[in-house]
Amino acid sequence: MGGTEHLTVRREGATLVLTLNRPEAKNALSISMLVGLYDGWIEADEDDGVRSIVLTGAGGAFCAGMDLKALAGQGMAGEHLRDRLKADPDLHWKAMLRHHRPRKPVIAAVEGYCVAGGTEILQGTDIRVAGESATFGLFEVRRGLFPIGGSTVRLQRQIPRTHALEMLLTGRPYTAREAAGIGLVGHVVPDGAALDKALEIAEQINACGPLAVEAVKASVYETAELTEADGLAAELKRGWPIFDTADAKEGARAFAEKRPAVYKRE
Repeated sequence: MGGTEHLTVRREGATLVLTLNRPEAKNALSISMLVGLYDGWIEADEDDGVRSIVLTGAGGAFCAGMDLKALAGQGMAGEHLRDRLKADPDLHWKAMLRHHRPRKPVIAAVEGYCVAGGTEILQGTDIRVAGESATFGLFEVRRGLFPIGGSTVRLQRQIPRTHALEMLLTGRPYTAREAAGIGLVGHVVPDGAALDKALEIAEQINACGPLAVEAVKASVYETAELTEADGLAAELKRGWPIFDTADAKEGARAFAEKRPAVYKRE
C-alpha cells in the first residue's frame, strides 16, 4: 500500500481510499501530496483487486487548492520527491487528474473546503458526494490567476455553460446545495456523512462486473465529444466484447440462480 506524508492510502474491501492529509492546511496541495496522489491512481489501475476509488480529505476539508509557498520553495518535499517531479515534469497534472484518467470509477467524498485546485481535481472524478456545509469555487481570477488545472475546458462540459462561466468569472464561493443545483455534485448529505455515502456507492459498483464497469466508464468518456453516429459506433466496438467474457456468462447464471455473481475479471 502506497502513500506519502500528506496522502494516506487504505483498502476498504475492493475500494482504494485515498485521503488528502494536511488538515492543518485544509489539505492544500503539497509536492508530497501530489506524488502520493499519482502513485495512488497508478496503484488502483494496476491492482485488479481494486474495483473503485474514493478520494476524500482529512480533518473536515477536501482540498483548499495549491500551497503556492510550499510548491515554490519545495520546503515540504524530501529530495526523493523532488527527484520524482524532475523525472516526470507532467506528474503533478496526472496527480490532479488533468492528464490521467483512472480505469476504475473515482468517487469524491467532499467535506468543508473544495476550492481552487480542489474544485479542479473534483472535475476529474466520476461521482461526487458533498457534506451540506461543503464550499466549492474557482477563486483564481480573484487573485489575478488562471484556473489552469482544466476548468475552462472541463467545467462547461460538466455543467451548463452559463453556470460554468459564472463560477469561473466571479470567483465566488458556492454552497453544496448550489453545487448540486448546477450539477457539479450528485449528492448532498449531512456533514460528516460524505465518506460513508461514497463508500456505499463504491460497494454498489464493486458488486458489478469489473470488466463491464471499466468498459462503460471508458465508453462514456470516449464518446463524449463525438457525433451521435460516431459515438454509437464506438460504443459497439467497446461494448460487444464484454458479452463474450466469462463474467458476462457468470452474471446471467447468477441471475437465473438467484444468487450474487462472483466475478473474476475473465
